[in-house]
Amino acid sequence: MNRVAGKVALVTGAGMGLGRAAALLLAAEGAKVVVTDIDEDAARQSAELIGQAGGESLHHHHDVSRSEAWPAVMAAVEQKFGRLDVLINNAGIAIARNIEDTSLEEWRRTMAVNLDGVFFGCQQGIRLMKTSGGGSIINLSSIDGIIGEADLAAYCASKGGVRTLTKAVAVHCAEKRYGIRCNSIHPGYIWTPQTENYLRDLGTLEQEKARALARHPIGFLGEPDDIAYMVLYLASDESKFVTGSEMVVDGGYLAV
Repeated sequence: MNRVAGKVALVTGAGMGLGRAAALLLAAEGAKVVVTDIDEDAARQSAELIGQAGGESLHHHHDVSRSEAWPAVMAAVEQKFGRLDVLINNAGIAIARNIEDTSLEEWRRTMAVNLDGVFFGCQQGIRLMKTSGGGSIINLSSIDGIIGEADLAAYCASKGGVRTLTKAVAVHCAEKRYGIRCNSIHPGYIWTPQTENYLRDLGTLEQEKARALARHPIGFLGEPDDIAYMVLYLASDESKFVTGSEMVVDGGYLAV
């Protein structure tokens, strides 16, 4: 129950799905958690759940795609808790469009949230972590940051960018001896509202869900906690020798 005791963690996109699951688990394991989301009510609900379970948290409205929003969030973290040990860049969107159907507006919005948001987060996170004695940055990519999906052109490009940006950040921080690690997590199909919406966009939900299921050798789709436990490992000191790594959690999707 104390794998991250005493640590301060910031989780973006923590109003639902993977972000909420990660925030709740980190809090249960002893961390003080700052939950942010573009939907402030959802962020508040996540913070309330943490409080009801006896944890300590702070919620904040946050559009990760806006560079000017990040300093205010980091200032709130520092004012409340005095440090930052863990940053989970989780906020993201997915638009079901192939390369021919993707509009420039959809492309730019996807890049702004999924890639610019991680870029801003890493920059700001490093600044605060350097004064905190180090830390762990965890970037949520995807299996689609490793392979291509025809109907997710912009998403694949953005998540591939997260994958390699993570490595650049990891090497930079290691060479500077900041004591900051940076890793990416690559989920397969995890049953969240975002996944459900994506499958609905492709066609009949049950038919598309069955197709997705067939691509996972393990025989079932993942749940948010399957990713949250990987987040917990990377946030903890158990992973002190892990940096620049791609943690694939996909039920065997990429193995075949």
